[in-house]
Amino acid sequence: MGIIGQSIPVRDAAMKVTGQFKYTADLEFPGMLHAKILFSPVPHARIKKIDTSRAEALEGVRGVVCYLNAPDTKYNSCGEEIDGHKTERVFDDTVRYVGDKVAAVAADTVKIAEQAVKLIQVEYEELPFYTDPGEALKEGAYPIHGESNIIFPVDMGAGDVEAGFKAADYIYEDTYSTPAIHHSAIETHASIAVYDSSGKLTVYTPSQDVFGYRKNLSRIFGLPMSRVRVVNPGMGGGFGGKIDTITEPVTALLAMKTGRPVKLVYNRREDIVSSRTRHGMEIKIKTGVKKDGTIISQDMQVIINAGAYAGGTMSIVWAMSGKFFKNHKTPNIRFRATPVYTNTPIAGAMRGFGSPQEFFAQQCQMNKIARDLHISIIDMQLKNLVEPDGFDQRNGQRHGNARPIDCVKKGMELFGWEEAVKEQEESGAAKGRYRIGVGMAAATHGNGVYGVCPDTTGVILKMNEDGSVVMFTGVSDMGNGSVTTQAQAVAQELGISMDRIECIQADTDATMYDLGNYSSRGTYVSCNAAVKAAGKIRQELLKEAAQLLEEEQQNLELKDNGVCVRNNPEKKASLEEVITHARKVNQRDICCADTFASYALAMSYGAHFVKVSVDTRTGGVKVLEYTAVHDVGKALNPMSVEGQIEGAVQMGLGYALSEGIIIDSGGKVKNTTFKQYHIMNAGEMPPIKVGLVEETEPTGPYGAKSIGECSVVPSAGAIANAVANAIGCEVHRLPLKPDTVLELLARENETVERRDGITL
Repeated sequence: MGIIGQSIPVRDAAMKVTGQFKYTADLEFPGMLHAKILFSPVPHARIKKIDTSRAEALEGVRGVVCYLNAPDTKYNSCGEEIDGHKTERVFDDTVRYVGDKVAAVAADTVKIAEQAVKLIQVEYEELPFYTDPGEALKEGAYPIHGESNIIFPVDMGAGDVEAGFKAADYIYEDTYSTPAIHHSAIETHASIAVYDSSGKLTVYTPSQDVFGYRKNLSRIFGLPMSRVRVVNPGMGGGFGGKIDTITEPVTALLAMKTGRPVKLVYNRREDIVSSRTRHGMEIKIKTGVKKDGTIISQDMQVIINAGAYAGGTMSIVWAMSGKFFKNHKTPNIRFRATPVYTNTPIAGAMRGFGSPQEFFAQQCQMNKIARDLHISIIDMQLKNLVEPDGFDQRNGQRHGNARPIDCVKKGMELFGWEEAVKEQEESGAAKGRYRIGVGMAAATHGNGVYGVCPDTTGVILKMNEDGSVVMFTGVSDMGNGSVTTQAQAVAQELGISMDRIECIQADTDATMYDLGNYSSRGTYVSCNAAVKAAGKIRQELLKEAAQLLEEEQQNLELKDNGVCVRNNPEKKASLEEVITHARKVNQRDICCADTFASYALAMSYGAHFVKVSVDTRTGGVKVLEYTAVHDVGKALNPMSVEGQIEGAVQMGLGYALSEGIIIDSGGKVKNTTFKQYHIMNAGEMPPIKVGLVEETEPTGPYGAKSIGECSVVPSAGAIANAVANAIGCEVHRLPLKPDTVLELLARENETVERRDGITL
């Protein structure tokens, strides 16, 4: 049908824009109760006494839960780390950050539940607390969990880093910092739990990992998995923030206590504080270069703020460690990370799994080195980026058909790099109020988790009597089009039109196992699963059609919602006739299930180019032009690919210029609304040019690689470099709010003593 390569809207787009789509918060059940949580007002304390009697006595309250009547089971809320550091309970006798769960109420209405939580009386024994990872790391610091505030240190390397530094002409050492930020999904965290009289727990939730949720709920409540069902009705954005279980154990506990369905929906204030954040980090990077800009040695040391619980932190640490070795062909390279517990909101996965932080630091320092050595950042990139035959220096693992150099070259042309640099030079020479700056960054992100754990997705395809198809997939579509892309693959393989495919997604009772919707698996792994299952059912259809048409199977092909003979296209049958033959003659259904397991780890690459205007009077930064070029292997759905990149640019702009969780000295988040926590709006967005490098990736479906996460990774570095080049002062921390830019401008006229390219 030629479906692959066509621009096709997300399959449920019309339902969403007409308001017919039902998200979790839209669902209603008979007798349903509404829940609210009492959150901790202190950053670290033991609960000495809790009195829920007044709340329980309030008319309309049907249940109150806290650590006294909750399971004592410890768990890790992140499915990818489910057997790792288990630090959480549904409710604990110790709270570890402002916003931690203390108790919850189920009542007839939301208003009654809100009133009830205010009636719960708690006496706290306050404990030492730390909002700064550096303080939590000090000798003698009070342990937030166990005996140490370090979760698990990571040290990985290749070559001889120290020898590389000795051989370098210049050595640079810099420290960079990035903030914790909110995922800002349109849909906040929500769940509905139903516990029926048969003892079965069903949870409806916009989860990126329904099977991970099922396993955690099974363990927490001591139920066999056959008694736990998790369903994702749909998702209004995830970005990694909906990988971890957050509200689900609470609604499940309340449903089991009350015997009635229970719904819990976070408002924005609750979501910003008590869901998950991107990890804030302090990154020290030391780089040894030759005079021509060749990087021969690099060492990165990272302190990672995990927040109050372990969650998915180690997934982020391991992902960062791997990707650091896959952008440049540096022969001597080392990555060291120290993830630290603090009494701040819990950090977790967010679009890029640590890549935006580490490549912000790496690419900013690269820009500094290029300026110091008076060479073009483009020339330095082309000299150091990996090539199509590149491999990981640690283990020889190939990067796949890596094309970052093609991205840089295409981006230069699309952006108009040379002309933009001239404009920057003219602006700098004029020393006017507004300075033009241009910057770029190149970075990478992986495809799937091969090598870390079994990376599998299962798909079931069932033929209907009229030749249409129902696909059952464990994939949770986050609005990124993953399920649409799977449907495209089925249409391609079976020769049917997209309107003849229905999709049932992410239901642990109905679909086969899927590892989870993270680590850029949506196209690279899950679409491969659809191709494999469709290939299997294709053979069954051809086998049946061969009998019907009295032809050899190899002479037949599926096309135009039917099957025909290759050298005699007039001899054909509809798929409805084929299925009728299967049922009436051979008395069988045509239904196939298969699992795809990834056995490769291709890398996606991107290069972003930015032009900014910096107001030297106010410190304001306006992004004037933006070009993003990505190595995607093959764009299976160009509309979806471009949409992912454009959305990623919006997120990258916010990360670079305005976003960041602000915590006061008492551990309380200060910016808990979108009025205080500023994400980029439509009026602030620049024109965006998108370029695609389509060089087939042999291990991907139809040659494709992922785009959802890689598309955000180079953005902060590119914007920071543009600002740095505009004002002549290096950027070392995000976000670049006006006051930060004014601080940098104040240093512009300071004399910096330099010798041999090394800042003293």
